[in-house]
Amino acid sequence: MADIILGTALAAIGAGVAVGMAGLGSGIGQGIAAAGSVGAVAEDPDMFARGLIFTALPETQAIYGFLIAILLLVFSGLLGGGEGLSVTSGLVAIGAGAAVGFAGLGSGMGQGITASSAAGAVVEDPDMFARGIIFTAISETQAIYGFLIAILLLVFGGILG
Repeated sequence: MADIILGTALAAIGAGVAVGMAGLGSGIGQGIAAAGSVGAVAEDPDMFARGLIFTALPETQAIYGFLIAILLLVFSGLLGGGEGLSVTSGLVAIGAGAAVGFAGLGSGMGQGITASSAAGAVVEDPDMFARGIIFTAISETQAIYGFLIAILLLVFGGILG
């Protein structure tokens, strides 16, 4: 019985790491993007809507972390009747949370930097908007890798399934 309780507690840590680190990256990235967008709007008030778009892009990392955290909470039994997890599964849960959390941390900050620069570029040349979105989206690939690895860990680690 202690094995199941410890495994479930480890899953709670994994969920916290997933949403905490990914949310931290998104928050920092959005702050950086918002700072650049505010400067762009000060130069050109018509940049407001485009600045909001650039500011919102780093939010996706937090969403990935949130989704993994919810899966961990549900399938570990923390949000409902489940049997709990073994220690081995709990360690897999920490790995899944770390994969999406740390990937989201770096990706969110990088995406914010790119979005901030893109907002400034669009002020200079409005035709840069679509290209700025593309450059900003490229920074997201690391978060997607972390999210996919987290899902694979949950499936092949026996937590989902």
